[in-house]
Amino acid sequence: MDGVNLSIRKGEIFGLLGPNGAGKTTTIKMLATILLPTSGKATVLGYDIWKDPVEIRKRINLVSGGERGLYYRVSGRQNLRFFSDLYKVPRHIRDRRVEELLEMVNLTEAGDRRVEDYSRGMKQRLHIARGLVNDPEVLFLDEPTIGLDPEIAHDLRGMIRNLAQGGTTIVLTTHYMGEAEELCGDINMICNGKIVASGPPSMLKDLVRDKTVIEIEILEPYLAAIESVKALEGISSVTMKGDSSRAILRAHLEDGIDMIPTIASRLQGNRLIRISSEEPSLEDAYMSLVTNNDQS
Repeated sequence: MDGVNLSIRKGEIFGLLGPNGAGKTTTIKMLATILLPTSGKATVLGYDIWKDPVEIRKRINLVSGGERGLYYRVSGRQNLRFFSDLYKVPRHIRDRRVEELLEMVNLTEAGDRRVEDYSRGMKQRLHIARGLVNDPEVLFLDEPTIGLDPEIAHDLRGMIRNLAQGGTTIVLTTHYMGEAEELCGDINMICNGKIVASGPPSMLKDLVRDKTVIEIEILEPYLAAIESVKALEGISSVTMKGDSSRAILRAHLEDGIDMIPTIASRLQGNRLIRISSEEPSLEDAYMSLVTNNDQS
């Protein structure tokens, strides 16, 4: 990390966005006192990560998407009791808290089943519950919805919103721009260990408001078409979402010129469904800022 400066308000959902290897997880691990920085200063809830790591750990928790931080051969209820004991939650509080958490994540009926028999979504919900056994003031969520079905991810986002509304501060890393825009009041975009932009989602989108984004929907085969669009002069980057039958490309233009006729001409002979100019999204802002930083 290089000169990262964060200030996170109590009770907010704060987002960290960036490509793989940008430093998002490293930042979270330093704030959670799992890693120590080589220099600089950081405090969590007023406690210094160098001087007071034990006090910080009492008041926080960390959940990672896809982690194996559970004991699979015992039940969900036994997992929550075990982790509660690690945090020295008093027994008379522990049992009530475990039942409340199982109900919150909709696992009451499955509480006595072994975790190895849970679906992936159930395991991730149990991870969230495990992260709340000590009633943390700050909860670090590192890619909590990665690999989950859309419906399950939607339910988890609802849980995250409810936690923040209840006063828990959430620090969230995610690759999903829609998730960040839906949940986060403030976002920091990180690239190569540096913060390249920060602010509310609406402000980050304003940074590329003068850019032109062209959206192209095209049927298979589309791989050659993507390379053809990328090769055009004036295109700074191209993102794609696709499946076996069609793809949606978003081409980001360098200077805001109208390239729809040029792109349409280049794609003659392809099975083009539509081509249109679109308002820049948070993902467009992310791509523009990260691409510019990589080139600098």
